[in-house]
Amino acid sequence: MAEKKFDVVVIGAGPGGYVAAIRAAQLGLKTALVEKLKTLGGTCLNIGCIPSKALLHSTEIYHFLKQHGKDHGLKAKSLEVDVPALMKKKDAVVSNLVKGVSTLVSKKGVTVFNGTGRIKDSNTVEIEGADGGTIRTANIVLATGSAVAELPSLQIDGKTIVSSDHALSFDSAPKSLVVVGGGAIGLELGAVWARLGSEVTVLEFLPRIAPAFDQDISRTLERIFKKQGLRIETGTKVTGAEKRKGRLVVSAKKKDSQKKFEADRILVAVGRKPVTEGLGLEEAGVELDEQKRVKTDERFRTTAKNIYAIGDLIAGPMLAHKAEEEGVAVAEILAGKPGHVNYEVIPNVIYTDPEVASAGLGEDEAKERKIDVNIGKFPLSANGRALAMDATDGLVKVIACKRTDRVLGVQAIGKNASEFIAAAVAHMEYGGSAEDIARTVHAHPTVSECLKEAALAVDKRAIHAL
Repeated sequence: MAEKKFDVVVIGAGPGGYVAAIRAAQLGLKTALVEKLKTLGGTCLNIGCIPSKALLHSTEIYHFLKQHGKDHGLKAKSLEVDVPALMKKKDAVVSNLVKGVSTLVSKKGVTVFNGTGRIKDSNTVEIEGADGGTIRTANIVLATGSAVAELPSLQIDGKTIVSSDHALSFDSAPKSLVVVGGGAIGLELGAVWARLGSEVTVLEFLPRIAPAFDQDISRTLERIFKKQGLRIETGTKVTGAEKRKGRLVVSAKKKDSQKKFEADRILVAVGRKPVTEGLGLEEAGVELDEQKRVKTDERFRTTAKNIYAIGDLIAGPMLAHKAEEEGVAVAEILAGKPGHVNYEVIPNVIYTDPEVASAGLGEDEAKERKIDVNIGKFPLSANGRALAMDATDGLVKVIACKRTDRVLGVQAIGKNASEFIAAAVAHMEYGGSAEDIARTVHAHPTVSECLKEAALAVDKRAIHAL
């Protein structure tokens, strides 16, 4: 490949990278996108957000029919799971979206290079792979994302001890599955296989699952999961695993006692780590922080001239939508515009059934920061749409400043919580108050009415709850 010159070269074509490339091209910058995989979309599209949501949706249908079908007059002589067909559906969803992203990038005028990008200097990227060669550029954007984090005590082999990558493609439901990690990834995939018949045990090192949420939300979620048949063990530190008589035995410590958990497979879901190796960062003068993330300033600039970083590489939650917003912002900054991300209102979601969603400041954090707040809560059991859908487990909580009534945060457990959390974010984006949400007309009947009622409850004015 002959040497080519660009205004921007983006390394990594995940949600942050391809969005940055598209926005840069929209703004008139000659843009290149370098991706080591044969497909665009990164972890999120290929082996993360999208395939997991496809499996969650398919298994949710199955689980609902088993649990509530008869109550709704839906009777079947037999209801069986065809795991290969389930996987085929999941793969089709991924394939369609991958094609869509490739078409978008191409039609937007972005030049794609297949290969591994490495920084030679602040204006040069070398590519090893199918489209090998050298690219000259005015600016480089690093968007290489993250990879599965491992535990020294549990070496992932891809067969019996697996990561989320492997757990998305089991050919059958294991009789028993131990999930190490009670965060979003572990809970979502644990829920998928529990619905398909696996005996699932979730081991969480911290005192509660879903630790990013308030204690009352976490406790409610744990209660719901236990009702669904999952075993939850918190405050449990995994120390190793061994094979005994053809089965795996997980060793763990809980308080002062030793615990043993048998399993056919172990899913390690203890988080993710930034992908920074092999990029030539040290040689280019790009510094990392103590957590091996790329150091950046408020304009996404690294410690090296003309080199920027976004997404899972930098500080903040490892979320696809956070990376996308940073991709847009950095492209606008490079084009001379005021790109910006409001980190105070980035939503966080666990896509189980019911879903768990939050945005902004939680009640627990507000208390830790000695911020006086008023709290409004509303249960889904008092919502008409939730009753009609047999989805009454959960609640919505609004956290508002006691002095100004400004909404500082919203947390929710409930059907479609991932959808109506956007309404909360919209109000919070402009500094809206609980009164603003309470005065917003919500369609009836919808689960989103719980948000309105929780906002009314901040001032003890909820209409449909005692």
